[in-house]
Amino acid sequence: MQALKHFLLALQFFTRIPVTGSLARWVGFSPAMLRASAAHFPGVGWLVGAVAAGVYGVLCWYLPPVAGITWVAAVFCTIATVLMTGGFHEDGLADVADGLGGSYQRERALEIMKDSRIGAFGAMALVLALLAKVGLLAVLGQLSLAGALLALWLAHVASRTWPLLTIRWLPHVGDAAGSKSKPLADQITSRALWAGATWCLLALALAAWGAHTVAPSWLGGLVSGERAVGALGWGLLGSVAGWALVHWRLQRRLQGFTGDGLGAAQQVSEIGFYLAMALAMGSR
Repeated sequence: MQALKHFLLALQFFTRIPVTGSLARWVGFSPAMLRASAAHFPGVGWLVGAVAAGVYGVLCWYLPPVAGITWVAAVFCTIATVLMTGGFHEDGLADVADGLGGSYQRERALEIMKDSRIGAFGAMALVLALLAKVGLLAVLGQLSLAGALLALWLAHVASRTWPLLTIRWLPHVGDAAGSKSKPLADQITSRALWAGATWCLLALALAAWGAHTVAPSWLGGLVSGERAVGALGWGLLGSVAGWALVHWRLQRRLQGFTGDGLGAAQQVSEIGFYLAMALAMGSR
């Protein structure tokens, strides 16, 4: 029951899903609980990914079968995720781009990242990231509807798992008193890290089973079940590469992480998943 409370608190913190009234009173609150809820960041990805995949699948199923249908589905499933999370991670990506692009001095970069206004580097990063996601999801849907749905779901889980390693390995360098990542200022425990890994491993096992057992009947003849499983593996590697790139930049430029840095890591990791999976599924 304590784990369920931590999960609901993570939903309250990382999404716009309302946890209010009697449910909020039952969950309770304390700084320790808020820190523990970070372990369920990948669990939040289960719900966000499920909503994104649901929107994508429904639109592809019910819209007229014309050219560009996957582009429409990709746009609207992206809108759904932004509404569900409040653009939490996209905002972090923009702030990190502004900070690291605006100054080579560590303290000045951190100061820029606190500014709520978006600059040229942030605007470019945000637009390019959204275009990359929409374009890659459209390509995945053209290759295989089932592949796109599996990619959407697993990418949201995996991209919320790797940032836990950043919390584990790097110190928090933001203003803990006023930062969005205040509950993450303390290093994540080994137990919490294993809880997050469990969410990801369960999602991977379920996605692999779906790709191999369920999905082949509606892959459209373009990708076999075995190939889809392999593509998911490449997607995971791509997500790790995306996270590692941001982690390396945070370590090199800031000598630590901020809440914005974690959001940027999630976004780049998600894009890396889609890119690697699209390359794997499209290879001959």
